[in-house]
Amino acid sequence: MANNLTSATSSSLIEDLRKIQVFADLPQEHLTWLADHFQTLRFQQGEIMAREGDPLDHLVVILEGEIRIQRGPSPDGLIYRGFAGQVTGMLPYSRLTHYAGTSQAVLPTRVALLHKGLFPELLQRIPQLGQRLVALMADRIRETTKMETQRDKLMALGKLSAGLAHELNNPAAAAQRATVNLRETLETVRDASIRLARHALSVEQRELIIHFEREAGQTPTISADPLAQSDREERISTWLDGRHVPDPWKIAPALADAGVDVPKLESLASQVGDEVICDALIRIASILTISKLISEIEISTKRISDLVGAIKEYSYMDQSAMKEVDLRQGLENTLTILQHRWKGGVNVVRDYAENLPRICAYGGELNQIWTNLIANAIEAMQGKGELRVRTARELDRVLVEIGDNGPGIPPDVLPHIFDPFFTTKGVGEGTGLGLDTACRIIRSHHGEIRVSSHPGDTRFQVYLPVTQPKASASIA
Repeated sequence: MANNLTSATSSSLIEDLRKIQVFADLPQEHLTWLADHFQTLRFQQGEIMAREGDPLDHLVVILEGEIRIQRGPSPDGLIYRGFAGQVTGMLPYSRLTHYAGTSQAVLPTRVALLHKGLFPELLQRIPQLGQRLVALMADRIRETTKMETQRDKLMALGKLSAGLAHELNNPAAAAQRATVNLRETLETVRDASIRLARHALSVEQRELIIHFEREAGQTPTISADPLAQSDREERISTWLDGRHVPDPWKIAPALADAGVDVPKLESLASQVGDEVICDALIRIASILTISKLISEIEISTKRISDLVGAIKEYSYMDQSAMKEVDLRQGLENTLTILQHRWKGGVNVVRDYAENLPRICAYGGELNQIWTNLIANAIEAMQGKGELRVRTARELDRVLVEIGDNGPGIPPDVLPHIFDPFFTTKGVGEGTGLGLDTACRIIRSHHGEIRVSSHPGDTRFQVYLPVTQPKASASIA
């Protein structure tokens, strides 16, 4: 941004500075010094003022127009939006060295620039302005952190939502398919029952069919290797085909799963007759299929109910913020929420301490910590490995440890992992605030977090007091 700068007319620049709150009440001599050392630059609408990664070496006063600083092309990459009268860019005592995003003029814009090399003289000559600029820097840090934290939360929420949509869709789709099949099978049962009622059966024969049907329905589903199951179905199908039973390939699997074999079929046929056996077996197989479909619907709806329950407990909906929290339940709810991330190739090893006391905490905020640490561990292992979740009691504190057997954190990275905005992920993949947010949540609970890492063994240890020494304020 410092290229092709031109000297400003002192008198006009002084008038411009007087319109800006930070400079408005400064003595004339101070304004004169600023006007003599400021340089101005104009930008057309849409013109790039500085690119991401360029050196940041000027204090910037926006005299006219509007600027936008954005990281990457995504709309949610907005870092800063500045308007006429605002001060931005490099500020005294700031540790920023490069632009975090690309700066662009939204409207025709005029700015005044002061090189950082003049900051020592500025602070000596105008200490009052130095204090104001430091206050501006503090405000900027708060606003930027707040915006990035919100963005980080939205990104995390988006990932959780996508995973939950997938997890909810699977059992919902299974239940829907089972319902369609159930309706079709009920029609088959009704038709077979009508045909069966037309046969001149004795009371004993009807009771025999009902007994056979009930006994088959109460037999646990036989688990066998696919080859043995295929052989059993093939024998039953051949027998049914010999009795001219229609669509034996539909009936045979249900009978085989219920433990029905050819001798049992022969016994039933000999007692009810070949004319009846066809309708009887169609009805029996359909009843068995209905029972299986009902079980599938029960399993699917229970999975949906479990997920909804986990979401409610995970977010502590309809509950006061500070309450007694069951850490084991919070960890299990988090694992349930993140199941789509780990069930493909991660083995979860749980080591929960017996009789672990409940702790007084903000449950929703603690779950943010577990979500971040578990998700990071899964990403570190690239979805393949061992995730270890452990709890323990240590005097008046409890320990939650999240470990993995991934490649470990590089030694040069380890000292910086809790720094705000530090991330090893690509642009748009992370804000670098996940662990910083976790640290602040833990501090607000008067706890501490430790990390140890080497290849094959990375552990994050969170220590939390059983009781809070004083009232804590939520960071959310």
